[in-house]
Amino acid sequence: MPAERLQKIISAAGIASRRKSEQLIAGGLVSVNGKVVTELGTKADLEHDHIRVNGKLLRGTERHVYLLMNKPKGYVTTLNDPEKRPTVMDLLRGVKARVYPVGRLDYASEGLLLLTNDGEFANYLMKAASHVPKTYMVKISGTPANDHLDRLREGLTISTERAGKRVRTAPAQIKVIREGANPWYEVTLIEGKNRQIRRMFEEIGHHVEKIKRVRYGPLELDVHPGKYRQLTLKEVASLKASAK
Repeated sequence: MPAERLQKIISAAGIASRRKSEQLIAGGLVSVNGKVVTELGTKADLEHDHIRVNGKLLRGTERHVYLLMNKPKGYVTTLNDPEKRPTVMDLLRGVKARVYPVGRLDYASEGLLLLTNDGEFANYLMKAASHVPKTYMVKISGTPANDHLDRLREGLTISTERAGKRVRTAPAQIKVIREGANPWYEVTLIEGKNRQIRRMFEEIGHHVEKIKRVRYGPLELDVHPGKYRQLTLKEVASLKASAK
């Protein structure tokens, strides 16, 4: 087996994403043949070198696992939570591979979430987020005027986590699903800024009551809340193609 970059080896072994693997290396948590390595360009051969991550010896590349989950409301999309809230990992009974979420759905949101131990695939999807359409069912409080909805369709500036910093959103597709005092909309984005949909509607004066992601590229939500299934090889290939 030819030598490969350490971050690629660690990612392929399902330990972490490529970016997180680079952080582990830079943080001095990776050793090769007993010597701590911090250079990101370092290469190794898993068949001949002893590679340890945080003291644990890598045993080789895991079989790649790709899961589609219907995340329920009230779960955080992280491996663990300092506030001791339930995480999506608590729902993965019977999954032996060490998978992790691709992107996030916030605590109050629900719907389609991807999980995998293929770090290279996850990193590729994250980088290609602006090319993969994601569709949500959104319920809001109050009925916005048509010209306000047009602002969402055209793109507008929203607040961010950083005080005083605002960013502009890409044009979004907004379709009315159910009218009323608390209407439902189908919202399709080609980006994934933090709490973007909530902030978009807040910008035009409306509180979002529910968000459910129902499509991610070519994939549709087809399992019950809290359940998951494996993606087929055809679905994985289709997802990769949509991200190009």
